[in-house]
Amino acid sequence: MTPARAYAIEVQGNPAGVVVADANRFIFFAADWAFGTLDRKSFRSPAHAERAARDVLQRRQTLPS
Repeated sequence: MTPARAYAIEVQGNPAGVVVADANRFIFFAADWAFGTLDRKSFRSPAHAERAARDVLQRRQTLPS
């Protein structure tokens, strides 16, 4: 069995995007405009991409209204 080449990333139950393996990196493709700053960025692992997506959502929630 081969390892997965793509992983869905969810943050607090919201679809953030998908990371797709590319050589030794994972490229993030945003599924929601809220995570657009991460679109097409590369990460060392799906876990790193998920952490970045959580950080994006946390920053959006702490912005003053």
